[in-house]
Amino acid sequence: MAALSLSRLVKHFAGGVIGVDDVTLTVGDGAFTALVGPSGCGKTTILRCVAGLEEPTSGEVRIGGRDVTWLPPRDRDVAMVFQNYALYPHLTVAENIGFPLKVRKTAPVEAARRVRQAAELLEIGALLDRKPAQLSGGQRQRAALARALVREPALFLFDEPLSNLDAQVRAQTRAELVALHRRLGATMLYVTHDQVEAMTMAQSVAVMAGGRVLQEGPPMALYREPASLAVARFIGSPSINTVAGRTTGTRFEGALACDARVGACTAAVLAVRPEHLVLGPAIDASRASVVLVEPLGPESLVRLRLRSGEDLVARVPGEASCRMGDEVGVRVAPGAGLCFRAGDGARLA
Repeated sequence: MAALSLSRLVKHFAGGVIGVDDVTLTVGDGAFTALVGPSGCGKTTILRCVAGLEEPTSGEVRIGGRDVTWLPPRDRDVAMVFQNYALYPHLTVAENIGFPLKVRKTAPVEAARRVRQAAELLEIGALLDRKPAQLSGGQRQRAALARALVREPALFLFDEPLSNLDAQVRAQTRAELVALHRRLGATMLYVTHDQVEAMTMAQSVAVMAGGRVLQEGPPMALYREPASLAVARFIGSPSINTVAGRTTGTRFEGALACDARVGACTAAVLAVRPEHLVLGPAIDASRASVVLVEPLGPESLVRLRLRSGEDLVARVPGEASCRMGDEVGVRVAPGAGLCFRAGDGARLA
């Protein structure tokens, strides 16, 4: 395996559209990094530049220390798994998996061994004689993964590979991919718009918007210490709550109030994770009406509306004691509020 290094990568499209805007990123040897962000933020364009399917406007792509920026895809030693599986419908599973080896003119005995090994690793050894139309969505995705595995590449690239699967199969395949990474020690760059996928699978997450990487780091570091309001809003499900107001140096004052030793600021935004909202009697300073209660078994989501008209979501353990239409008091758990400057969304330290 090999490390991936992107240095000041830029990609412009016709009409002046900027797909990637000065991205520098490193994926360590054997690491699993996810690019996450909304549609059109540039994450797939980065993947295609790494694979050689797009030529960057400027910048550098290195794999294992080797400059591959202008090399054709076949010379980069990468394997890419696509969203739509890209299996040949007229070939069997075994033939689909072994296709890259056939192109490379690998000896038939060696090719058969590697196909069988990859299929057994992904638990589709009994399906090798079937055609793709005879497989479920999860089985097709395993076949696509096995086709990538047989190449034994220096780098694996994943372009939203689970987005076509139903929720249960997606969760199972997520776990299988993580286990596969641990077994192989492979270097992986994974693109997704689903921040839950990114948080649960990757060792490092890069949040993107507008062609730029806003912040990169371990998933829980991004969750607990987002550098900007944009990152705070994108990471976490349900999304972080936000309330407009101002800081006085020791307090945030708004429809919600809490201690905030961040220095005086004329305008600010308080951001609070759903689990850090504490509900109590309606005599508390900040009152809200209960709009909806969503029981989820071990926890409940309580959707609230403040008197100021701002909506909040609180996550409470077990079954919520309040009901739709109730009036409750809301406060922020001590030390749990994050403050950002209004306007540019920069974190107030």
